[in-house]
Amino acid sequence: MSGWEPDVLPGYWQCTFALGPDPDGEGELEATLVRRGDPEPSARHAVLVVHGFTDYFFNTELADRFAARGFAFYALDLHKCGRSHREGQTPHFTTDLARYDVELERALDAIAAVGPARVLVYGHSAGGLVVSLWLDRLRARRATARKGVSGLVLNSPWLDLQGPAILRTPPTSVALMAMRRVRKHRVVRRPTEGGYGTTLHRDYFGEFEYNLQWKPVGGFPVTVGWIHAIRRAQSRLHRGLDVGVPNLILRSDRSVREVADPASIQRGDAVLDVAQIARWAGCIGNRTTVVPVTDAKHDVFLSLPEPRRAAYAELDRWLDWYLAEASATSPQSDGGAGHG
Repeated sequence: MSGWEPDVLPGYWQCTFALGPDPDGEGELEATLVRRGDPEPSARHAVLVVHGFTDYFFNTELADRFAARGFAFYALDLHKCGRSHREGQTPHFTTDLARYDVELERALDAIAAVGPARVLVYGHSAGGLVVSLWLDRLRARRATARKGVSGLVLNSPWLDLQGPAILRTPPTSVALMAMRRVRKHRVVRRPTEGGYGTTLHRDYFGEFEYNLQWKPVGGFPVTVGWIHAIRRAQSRLHRGLDVGVPNLILRSDRSVREVADPASIQRGDAVLDVAQIARWAGCIGNRTTVVPVTDAKHDVFLSLPEPRRAAYAELDRWLDWYLAEASATSPQSDGGAGHG
């Protein structure tokens, strides 16, 4: 791990993890851990935020809200994503989501090096899928408590493939597997002209400032190898996971069809089918709370002001319980089934 250096965000710091050669043949991999402010050795709680596809950490409002609740704040830009993308690499490309386990656990080690803290893991969209399967594997190794993980928050996790049912059939999966072996970089969905992204960035019809090279308005291309990795991970989730910790799932109350008119997609999830999130939420673990947020966008914390306030209120309500539970109980033993 490199030393901490000033981040692109004022008041934030970053360090990089060297991960070695890319199994997919795109050079050397690195991941970037971002920290809000100075180290907090006395902090009893920390949060580790993991972004989704065509995304990276930039939401300082979210960081401020967690900090106000006493959490040391960390975010991880996964390899080939955002701060971690290197020349010659396909943004966000991997053929196996389990490869993220190494950098996620190194992030936990870096947090623990500052001081012992209970870690709340947070994942958005594809990041929600990544961290859910990782925590299931962590629990299976009986390493959850040893690594300090004690909770999970998912923001519109990507639990199934949206679109026509034929995309989710076994023949389609077999075709993807066959194509992945010979043409894993073949593009199956090209960037759009805008859509959801135009409702977010302040240069268009949104409120937020971020790097449009790292999070382009029309998204990054979707490749065969990557979507096959997503489908394998979703299929594993559908068989049932146990992340081993209490978890909160926030989502919009409705999906809207992604169209070019930003005004038509400001109030609803224009990326995922929220009915699929509702259907598969029970596969995450045994202590799951699911809250639909009226008029929220795909990233509920990038919604219009009113639904965004509602999303933060729901997060605060769950954190009240989470923090009270943490203060009232000793750390849980790994692998326990928990309670409803």
